[in-house]
Amino acid sequence: MFTDFPQWEWDVPEHFNIGVACTDKHLGTAQQDHIAMIVEDDTLGTATITFAELAKKTDQFAQVLRDLGVKPGDRVLIRLPNSLDYPIAFLGAMKMGAISVPTSTLLTAEEVAYLAKDSGAVVLVTDATAWYGMADSLVDTPNLKHILLSQAVEVKAHAKFNVLSLSMCLSAVEQFDAPHPTKAEDPAYLVYTSGTTGYPKGVLHAHRALVGRQPAAQYWFNYSDNVQDRIMHSGKFNWTYVLGTGLMDPLYLGKTVIVHEGKNDAQKWLDLIQKHAATIFIGVPTIYRQILQKTTTSGAELPSMRHFMSAGEHLSDEVLTQWHERFGLNIYEAVGMSEFSYYLSQSIFRPIRPGSAGFPQPGHNIRLLNPETMEPVATGEEGMICVPDTDPGLFLRYWNLDEETRKYKHDGYFFTGDYAKYDADGYIWFLGRKDDIIKSFGYRVSPYEIERVYKGHPDVADCASVGEEIEKDKLLVVAYVILKPDAKVTADELVQFGKQHLAAYKAPKTVYLAHDFPRTKNGKILRKDINSSIATAKSTR
Repeated sequence: MFTDFPQWEWDVPEHFNIGVACTDKHLGTAQQDHIAMIVEDDTLGTATITFAELAKKTDQFAQVLRDLGVKPGDRVLIRLPNSLDYPIAFLGAMKMGAISVPTSTLLTAEEVAYLAKDSGAVVLVTDATAWYGMADSLVDTPNLKHILLSQAVEVKAHAKFNVLSLSMCLSAVEQFDAPHPTKAEDPAYLVYTSGTTGYPKGVLHAHRALVGRQPAAQYWFNYSDNVQDRIMHSGKFNWTYVLGTGLMDPLYLGKTVIVHEGKNDAQKWLDLIQKHAATIFIGVPTIYRQILQKTTTSGAELPSMRHFMSAGEHLSDEVLTQWHERFGLNIYEAVGMSEFSYYLSQSIFRPIRPGSAGFPQPGHNIRLLNPETMEPVATGEEGMICVPDTDPGLFLRYWNLDEETRKYKHDGYFFTGDYAKYDADGYIWFLGRKDDIIKSFGYRVSPYEIERVYKGHPDVADCASVGEEIEKDKLLVVAYVILKPDAKVTADELVQFGKQHLAAYKAPKTVYLAHDFPRTKNGKILRKDINSSIATAKSTR
C-alpha cells in the first residue's frame, strides 16, 4: 500500500475572507500587475483584468452594496455569464461580509424567483437582457430590492425594484471602506444543488472553504513555481467545480484564469490554449471526448500545456488512452460534491489506475464506514464515505433545512451518501450513491463500472447504466448507449460486448440506444429519470 503522502497540517486563521485572499493578498507583490483573468467572449471579444484592478473593482463593488444598505450576512444573487463582472460581484460581495449566491444562466425566470425567495436575496446581479426577460417573475420576492445590471448602457425604471447600471455604480465609487473582518467560520457563499424534494437545496459554505481546498492545489493541480501558470477552464462559474478550480483556487495562488463565453466548440478550446499559452486545462469528460472525436490537433501544437484535469463524471479508459497517445499527457480526475468540493483525486505522484478515483487528498481524513454500525469497513468492502466534521473544506449547513443538516451531519461526521471501497494498494474506487447502486438478484452492481467498460467501445459516445424493474423487487441491469456518428454497432452486439468484458451478474441484459440522456443543467446524467421512453432502439433477448 502507498504511504508516501506526507501528513497535512491545517493552518486555518481565526479571521479569513475569500474576497480579500483572492485579490488584496497580491497587492504589493510582483503578482499585482499580472493578469488575474482573461475572458474570451464570442460576441464581446477578449477582456482582461490584473490582480490590482480586480482588488480595486471588488472593493468598489463592496462599497456599492454598503451604499445600498446591504449588511453583512445579506445574500447577493449572481446570475451572470462568464465575464469579468462575475469575480467582481462574487468576491466583492464576500469582501463586505455578504453571502454570494452564484446561479446558472440556464435557469428559467421561475427558477431564479425560487432561489431569490429561498435565499432571501436583497440584491440580484444579472445582465440586462436576462433581467428584462425575468423582471415580471420576480415581483413576488419579498426581500429583493436592488438589481445591478451588467453590460447595461442605460436602464429602465421598475415599479418595485431599484434598477441600476453596475458599471456606472462602480465608476462612481472613489473611496471605499476596508473589507469586513470576517472570521474563517463565517458564511461566505451559498450554492444550490438538486434536492430530494424536487426543489434546489442550498449548501452554505464558510470562508474557510478556500483553505480547505488547498490540498488539491498540491495533489490534483500541477502548479509550477517557475512559470506564470495559466489555467483554461471549459465550464461556467456558477458550478461549484468551476468556482473552485476556475476562480477561487487559482486566484488565491496568483495564477491566471482563462474562461470562455459562447458556443461550445471542441476546436475552440484548443485554439484558446494556443492563443493564451495555457499551461493547465480543466474540463469534463464530454469536452475531452469531443476534442478527440472532432479535432486533429496534436500535443506538439500545444507546447505550453503540461497538465489536464477532469471531474463531474468518470472518464473512460478509451479516452484516457487516446488522450495520452495524442497529447502525451494524462488526464487527472477528481471526485467532489457541492458540500465538500473535490477531495478524492488522482495525482502526478502516483500511477493512474484506470477506473479508480485515486486517493483522498492529504488532510481529508475520510472514513469508509458502515453507517448502521459506525464501524470502518474492511479493504475491498463498500462503505459510505464519511467526512470528519472538523474538515475545513466541509460546508456549514443546508440553507433553511435544519432537519436535512441533522440527517447528514451527526456523530462527528458528514455522511455523504456516496459509497466507495479501497483496494489492497490504497486506491479508492468510487461506487456512487446507494440509490445508484443496482441490486440485481442478490448482487450489488455499480453503474460506474459498467459505464466505464462501455465507454471503452470504439462506437460508444456515452453510456448510462440503471436497474430496470421487470416485476416487483426484481431488477435487471440494463445500459443506455449514445452512439458516435456513423457507428454501425447494434444493440445486440453491445449486449455481447458487455458479456465479454463484465462478470455475468454485471453485464447488462438489455442495451437501449438513445440520442441523449436526461441531465442536470450542468450536464450530469440524471439516472433516476432514465427509462425506455428515451430509447430509439433496444436489443432483443
